Amino acid sequence: MVPVEIHDFFLASGGVAGALIGLLFVAISVSANRLAQQGHDAQLHRVRASAALTAFSNSLVISLFALIPGDKIGPTAVAVAVGGLGFAVAAMLSLRRLRTARWSTARDAVFLLGLVATFVIQLIQGVEISLKPDNPGDVNTIAILVIICFLIGIARAWELIGGPSIGLTQEVTAIVRERNHEAAPPGDGEPPPS
Repeated sequence: MVPVEIHDFFLASGGVAGALIGLLFVAISVSANRLAQQGHDAQLHRVRASAALTAFSNSLVISLFALIPGDKIGPTAVAVAVGGLGFAVAAMLSLRRLRTARWSTARDAVFLLGLVATFVIQLIQGVEISLKPDNPGDVNTIAILVIICFLIGIARAWELIGGPSIGLTQEVTAIVRERNHEAAPPGDGEPPPS
């Protein structure tokens, strides 16, 4: 049973999930040419689009079923987690099929592992809610997992549309390269000044 004090959370998250899915469809339609191509990058984009849709759909389905009176959130969390795990396994196999060791592939695999962890915890919590429907702590955990799915979906959608990526490792590496380039003695691989 969903506690009354968390009812508004699921009401809001259902609306947010619906809006994000709509925006994702717009992003996918804008990048349809890139998704239809063959090759490594196109497959990564398809995995990212599918991961975002899976994460947002998970949040939407759980939120909507949580609003229906009765003990529906536990079985719903289990069913959606199983579907999400199926997607994650298929996406991992898809990345493995690419047979390339690029940073972008590794980053996508890490996101998928995060999604797997989220779905495993959701599956466990869904079973616990089904067995003990009066435990509000398990429902709160499901609510937190809904938020995590939003964050994963947003990150995947951002990469899908080609949003800029600024990370600590990337920036430190750029600074070190600039300093090494500035410290290199003249004539070290450069033509002499005329």
